[in-house]
Amino acid sequence: ININEAKSKDVLTEWQTELSKYNEIKSLNNSVKIITEQKNLLETHFAQSSDPVPFLNMIEKLGLDSGTKTSVTSVDISPDKASLLVGIKTGGTFEAVYKFLNLLENSPYELEFVSMDIQNLDAQNTSTKKVKALGWEGNFKIRLLSFVQ
Repeated sequence: ININEAKSKDVLTEWQTELSKYNEIKSLNNSVKIITEQKNLLETHFAQSSDPVPFLNMIEKLGLDSGTKTSVTSVDISPDKASLLVGIKTGGTFEAVYKFLNLLENSPYELEFVSMDIQNLDAQNTSTKKVKALGWEGNFKIRLLSFVQ
């Protein structure tokens, strides 16, 4: 009985050790999963220098969301490759152009507005007898600061 009791204690101790290892592995796997999700979320705030396409697609999507006709007019990588300079032309109603500007400012990327010009195209055509309602046009030059190599 003493021998069996000693074996039982040894087996119980071994089982508890294995259970503890199993729980630790399970906990580590959950931690890795959470960290991976957070890493992916963090990476969405940065544009890779090798692939600025997701950032440019986001600009076009903002144009659709705001109801403006939006086009990217220029894309230049700075000489030190620390930032991306993007020219954007957008047109539509004043409300739509303003909404595009707000959406762009609140995008997940860190942006610096280098220049911005919003014009009423109708006001420029008042000298002609036929006034065609053209709306508003916005020209933006932005620097993407969250640009990693």
